[in-house]
Amino acid sequence: MDREKIIINTSIKGIVVNIILVTFKAIVGFLANSIAIILDAVNNLSDALSSIITIIGTKLASKKPDKKHPYGHGRIEYFSSIIIAIIVLFAGGTALKESVVKIIHPEDTNYSYVSLFIVFVAIFVKLFFGKYVEKTGKKVNSGSLIASGKDAIFDSVLSLSTFITAIISLIFHISLEGIVGVVIALFIIKSSIEILKETVNDLIGIRIDSELSKKVKESINTFDVVAGTYDLNINTYGPNRMIGSCHIEIPDNLTASDIHKLTNQISYKIYQEYGIILTVGVYASNTSDKISKSIKDELFRLASKYKHILQIHGFYVDKENDTVYFDIVMDFEEENPLIIRDEIINILQKKYPKYTYLGVIDADLSD
Repeated sequence: MDREKIIINTSIKGIVVNIILVTFKAIVGFLANSIAIILDAVNNLSDALSSIITIIGTKLASKKPDKKHPYGHGRIEYFSSIIIAIIVLFAGGTALKESVVKIIHPEDTNYSYVSLFIVFVAIFVKLFFGKYVEKTGKKVNSGSLIASGKDAIFDSVLSLSTFITAIISLIFHISLEGIVGVVIALFIIKSSIEILKETVNDLIGIRIDSELSKKVKESINTFDVVAGTYDLNINTYGPNRMIGSCHIEIPDNLTASDIHKLTNQISYKIYQEYGIILTVGVYASNTSDKISKSIKDELFRLASKYKHILQIHGFYVDKENDTVYFDIVMDFEEENPLIIRDEIINILQKKYPKYTYLGVIDADLSD
């Protein structure tokens, strides 16, 4: 079964389960005059709406690329997650308002053992279903399903607090409805903000996952002629579509034919292993050249004195034009990268005056 069908089928199951829970909890809540259980039912209703939005978002995101959207429509799933977060936030705000009213104007509750049994069963239904949804979401890399699964697991914990409150009310005749309602509302709001924050980060663009970055570089470096992999940049156009680029360091005596075959082999390997469409550029490395080695060693020695310099790569001495090329990677804490680069170049210029130095400042994109 493909990714789209798995997400839709799981979401449909979520709608059915949550509608059943809403029905039973609403009946119990109104009969027992329990604001906590009623809010629990409202929370389940928001979960059902979230599943509907997930289905719509998945359908739209699966549309094929077109002239206006050559990278596909996968990022629509991120907007689905934002809408879900807003719905959950609204539910939390409503719950908070009603709970505060319940604290100011408390009312007697009327629980029965039957109503308690229904709430108790609902706890386990939500817990096991939440684990199932979260596991499925991780399997198909669906942020919406993962968020829904975590939310469901958390809901089961909140339902447990409602259940304990009901027992206390039934045995000791002490009403904690409003207080528990406030706690539930605050947790719902917190959950929605976390979903919103994570999704907005995906839309803005975040740093490549460290583990993925290391694995991709290790895979590329398995080719014998590759001395190093640099400037790895991966952009996501939806949860299952990644497009990226990188540079590899290779000897300067390779032919165009050698490079063509090598970069094609690397692109194919990375796509097969990680599903990433990768464009591969090259840095030439000087071979059997003493002066190039001397300049390179001096450059690395100078760079080691600056704590914010993370890496030097792309070093090459073009003897025909007496030009030295290199890239400097600095961390984001360095406020004056240009000044540091110019300091290094000035020192190199004095020691090796014959050459022109072109140093490019690279962003710290990956580990």
